[in-house]
Amino acid sequence: MGHLPGGVLRAPGPPALSPTDHRHPGDDTMHDRKPVQSWLTDMDGVLVHEGQPVPGAPEFVKRLRASGKPFLVLTNNSIYTPRDLQARLARMGLDVPEEAIWSSALATAQFLADQRPGGTAYVIGEAGLTTALHAVGYVLSDFAPDYVVLGETRTYSFEAITKAIRLIDDGARFICTNPDATGPSVEGALPAAGSVAAMISKATGVDPYFVGKPNPMMMRSALNTIDAHSESTAMIGDRMDTDILCGLEAGLETILVLTGISSRAEAERYPYRPSRIVDSVADLIDEV
Repeated sequence: MGHLPGGVLRAPGPPALSPTDHRHPGDDTMHDRKPVQSWLTDMDGVLVHEGQPVPGAPEFVKRLRASGKPFLVLTNNSIYTPRDLQARLARMGLDVPEEAIWSSALATAQFLADQRPGGTAYVIGEAGLTTALHAVGYVLSDFAPDYVVLGETRTYSFEAITKAIRLIDDGARFICTNPDATGPSVEGALPAAGSVAAMISKATGVDPYFVGKPNPMMMRSALNTIDAHSESTAMIGDRMDTDILCGLEAGLETILVLTGISSRAEAERYPYRPSRIVDSVADLIDEV
């Protein structure tokens, strides 16, 4: 038995195929998995890369929509609302409905609403996070809040970070949308929520609870959103340490694409494997 965040026991998942194995679900090597009836896919590195659609991604999304199978596009980025992301994808020729986008901000808001309905939070983040928290009935306050919630923002304020540290010292619970240490920009890497969380933890001695990938909580909340079952759902991702790990621990079939972060050689160095490795989502169009 393994452990999920929070000490929850996890039963071993199904045996993974070799990363070079391109056999499909339903073959005799995957007899313990049901045919894929719903799909989860990461966004950056899978559908889009450096501001451009991945070749085959528009056709893959079109096939998904035509199939009628439930699907969600996932992102750890908490800056944008689903409407913002829908518009961004539409500009690149990807017709993804607003309700088919699931972010770490939405997962965080749902988690807090389940934990402490109608609570209060001091938030460091942007519209994606604040809108999601308002939607579940949370009040944003810096007066004795139930939670300090840290998300992504383009400009982290030292004043806001100091306020967060003092509120946590006074007893506020510490939540972070995602553990990503850096984010991309045209000029290079930028510090992301994980790095800022580490600074706050160093100052307070309190570690946050991360809701986004690789916490399988992100996957389970996504499955619940589309009323899907782990045994008949596939997760497509480009990162072994987030997408594939998260999908594996949630009991999903995992498919690594080579259009983003992790290469085939890098995948071999991890102690766990995806169910399959394919070049891109273009290789999955005929499976939908």
